[in-house]
Amino acid sequence: MQGYDVDFCNAIAKSLGVKLELKLISVAARIPELQQGRVDVIAANLGWTPERAEQITYSNSYYVSQQKVAAKRSSGLKSVSDLAGKRISAPKGSTSELAVRKSIPNASTTTFQDPPAAFLAMQQGKVDAFAVSELMLLKFQQQTEATAPIDILEPSLMSEAWGIGMRKEEAGLMKHVNSVLEGMEKSGEAKQIFDKWLGENTSYKLKRSFRIEPIKG
Repeated sequence: MQGYDVDFCNAIAKSLGVKLELKLISVAARIPELQQGRVDVIAANLGWTPERAEQITYSNSYYVSQQKVAAKRSSGLKSVSDLAGKRISAPKGSTSELAVRKSIPNASTTTFQDPPAAFLAMQQGKVDAFAVSELMLLKFQQQTEATAPIDILEPSLMSEAWGIGMRKEEAGLMKHVNSVLEGMEKSGEAKQIFDKWLGENTSYKLKRSFRIEPIKG
């Protein structure tokens, strides 16, 4: 397994002198798995919300994501304003689900276990649109452009800071993780990781418009 979040996890594991062990977990199961001690930290698409912050502690933000909606190009849907009364899928328990319910309250939201299942529901015509992070939408868009193209609708539903989640009682680990992240920002390593996986010379072609800093809840 490799990618933007994995590189940050590798850096943290290396600083602790431990071997990184990665475990794929559904969005809804992440916090319970952490609280029950089955994993030590949770990362990747872990957007900050007040509800989650009551259950876990967040590190400094190492990515700022846009939550967006996509629709099949053939649907005729051109912007978020066209989604009133439409059916929208999202991963269960995700900030994408929360963003749809808050930003498009007159739409019907249907949740699925994970992003691929929510995306498939749109492709099969079970829903009209699909909400998830911009990164995932860009990935799905690239994968289906030749066979079943989709358009990412504007504007974004919300911006969210991603952090690394730890148990509330792990104050020492939290301090260490933040120290590592701050060091990566100062050394330029954080920007190098962004450019490597998401920057203008990648298929995502994104610009880094944020710095690693405490999440302002």
